[in-house]
Amino acid sequence: MDESVELSDGRTLGYCEYGDPAGKPVLYFHGHPGSRLEWPAFDTRAGAASVKARIIAIDRPGHGLSDFQPKRHLLDWPDDVVELARALQLERFSVLGVSGGGPYAAACAFKIPHAVVATGIVCGMGPADAPGMKEGLAWRFAAGRNSLLRRGLLGLMSFAVRRKPEAFTEKIAEGMRGPDQALLRAQPHLAAQMAELCFAEAFRRGIAGVNHDAMLYARPWGFQLQEITGPVSLWHGDADDNVPVSVGQHVADAIPGCTPHFLTGEGHLSLPYKYLPEVIRAILQ
Repeated sequence: MDESVELSDGRTLGYCEYGDPAGKPVLYFHGHPGSRLEWPAFDTRAGAASVKARIIAIDRPGHGLSDFQPKRHLLDWPDDVVELARALQLERFSVLGVSGGGPYAAACAFKIPHAVVATGIVCGMGPADAPGMKEGLAWRFAAGRNSLLRRGLLGLMSFAVRRKPEAFTEKIAEGMRGPDQALLRAQPHLAAQMAELCFAEAFRRGIAGVNHDAMLYARPWGFQLQEITGPVSLWHGDADDNVPVSVGQHVADAIPGCTPHFLTGEGHLSLPYKYLPEVIRAILQ
C-alpha cells in the first residue's frame, strides 16, 4: 500500500512497504529514473519475506508521491530518511541503494552512522571522477548532458512512457546489452514493469525530480567515500554497461569497511534480478 509522511518543512515523502512487516527494517533507495514501486520487479521470489526483511522503499523528492525539493543536495537525503524513520518508530535500520540509489545509500552511511546498521550498494553509480563512470550508459543517458539537452531528453521520455508504453517497453530492451538484454528478452514482463513502475511513476510529478537527480550525480557529493565508517556490502557485475565495474571497484577500494562481491557475467539488471535475496541476507547479517 502507498504511504506518505509530512516532513518538518511541509513536504510529503512517499513510500511503500514490502516483505515481512515484522522483519528487520531495510530502507530501499530506487534507481534513476525510479520509484518506490520498482522493488517487486527485482524481488520476484519474495526474497525479502523469506529472510524476514521489512523493505521500506522511498520516493526521492520530485519522484512518485514525494514533493520536489528545490536546491536539494545529496547530503539532504539522510535528513529525510531520519524523519521517516522517526515517523515509523525505527531507531536503527539498514539501507540499500540500487544503481542511482547507490550514492544515496553512501550518503546515509556517511552522515547518520548512528542510525544505519549496515549499507548495501548494488550496481551503484559512483562519483564523477571514478574510473569509467563517464563511459557508462547511465552517465551518457542524463548526468553527463548539459541542462538543456537533459531536460529535452527527459521530457521526451516522460511523454513516450505515458503515451506509447508498448513502444517504450521495446526501446528499453533494445537499449540494453549482453546479459541485461538477454534477461529482458527472456522475461518481457520485466521491461513492462520497468516502464510502468520505474519510469512512468518517476515522472508522475513531471521531470523536475529526475532532472535534479541527474544533476546531483555529476556534482561533488559533499563527502569522501573514505570517510564512511560503518559496514558496507557492494555488488557489481563485470558485464554492467550502465555503470562499468571499474566504478564499483573504485567505490569498494575507497570505503574502508566495504565487502565487495564482483560477479562474472552479470549486468545492471540481471544481478539484482538474480541475487536480491542473497544481497538482503548479507545486509541483515
